[in-house]
Amino acid sequence: MKNMDLFQDGMDKDKTVPLSVRMCPGKIEDFVGQEHIMGEGRLLRRAIEADRLSSLIFYGPSGVGKTALAMVISKRTGAHFIRKNAVSSNVAEMRKIIDGAKKQKTLDGRRTILLLDEIHRFNKAQQDVLLPEVEAGNVLLIGTTTENPVFTVNSALLSRSQIFEFKTLDEEKITMLLEKALENKTQGLGDKKIQIEKRALKHLAKISDGDARRALNALEVAVLTTHSQKDGTIKITITEAEESIQKKAVVYDRDGDAHYDTISAYIKSMRGSDPDAALYWLAKMIVAGEDLRFIARRLVICASEDVGNADPNALVVANAAMQVADFVGLPEARIPLAQATVYVACAPKSNASYMAVETAIKDVEEERAQEVPDHLKDANYPGAEKLGHGDGYKYAHSYEGHYVKQDYVRRKKKYYTPTDLGYEKKIKAWMEMLRQIGKKHG
Repeated sequence: MKNMDLFQDGMDKDKTVPLSVRMCPGKIEDFVGQEHIMGEGRLLRRAIEADRLSSLIFYGPSGVGKTALAMVISKRTGAHFIRKNAVSSNVAEMRKIIDGAKKQKTLDGRRTILLLDEIHRFNKAQQDVLLPEVEAGNVLLIGTTTENPVFTVNSALLSRSQIFEFKTLDEEKITMLLEKALENKTQGLGDKKIQIEKRALKHLAKISDGDARRALNALEVAVLTTHSQKDGTIKITITEAEESIQKKAVVYDRDGDAHYDTISAYIKSMRGSDPDAALYWLAKMIVAGEDLRFIARRLVICASEDVGNADPNALVVANAAMQVADFVGLPEARIPLAQATVYVACAPKSNASYMAVETAIKDVEEERAQEVPDHLKDANYPGAEKLGHGDGYKYAHSYEGHYVKQDYVRRKKKYYTPTDLGYEKKIKAWMEMLRQIGKKHG
């Protein structure tokens, strides 16, 4: 007998259950989205249709169909199906489930599928309990998680499971699900006389940020809280749609993919000289509550790595913004961070210094280390002169242009090549002038 939950047959018709739960697909044909893994002929779809599944990890944002697809599997498979949430479960319960699964397998040969929602909530020790049972085939695990399983799930458990990444649903797919809910008389809202403006439907689909659960529940709120007209019609305008979904929550997890993806987009936007895009990603991080010091550190690094000597002031501005932001805190900290972001994004770009040091480090690591030339060695201690230290060193300030040609390494190699952009153009011209002076010295 399958485990009792909100998705059990009959419960999806209970109108006290949220619309997003009632509209959970019962058949694989009703599942919407994730064509990259569920399209015709795709591996996961074939495995579900053949009821030949191995342990699975479903990974992706909230409201994109991870649990819904697991429930489709529960209704299609001949296996015993149990659903638990890692937040409310524990090792003792897992052991009890495993014991039951073993007895079930011995009794009638049926497998047990364990759907463990939010598997990342189990620590590594708790996950270890499942490992031998998954390996032995006593339990087929379907874990769902919003966080990258590479960082949150035991590597041994990952190696025994297939990972499928779920993508955010686009507006078209969300709209399709909303329309299905409006038409469905049994599970959805089709038993009501509803008129919804096209732009209101579009607003719900857009502002839900790819989260079908959020969109469906907002639609239901709009319908249930809007007074019907004399003829019984419930008219949903853009006003009701905006009120029902309210302000959207920023999709952002400070310890997961969104954290790293957003800072990556921020840096790449500044590197790509797009101040508007950079400001958007900065705003998203600020609204989501990202650590200001983390943002500021990346801003300073970008100023040095990607602007460099094309505009040396970029590093000064970025560093000042870092210090001021830390000093004043939010909400005012957003102002110096925005100023520095715009400055770095609009500045001429050069990674010449960064590439130079990277190449130099590689040479030090891979080649035989060079000894300091004798004439450059420290000669300020007794006995240094007898060793030849400092002998032949030419003091640059004693020469024309405060420059004299001499060897500063035993094996000379060019690392830094200034560009023709910004201040580096002046650096390049200056270095060329020094080279000409050096020619005079022979």
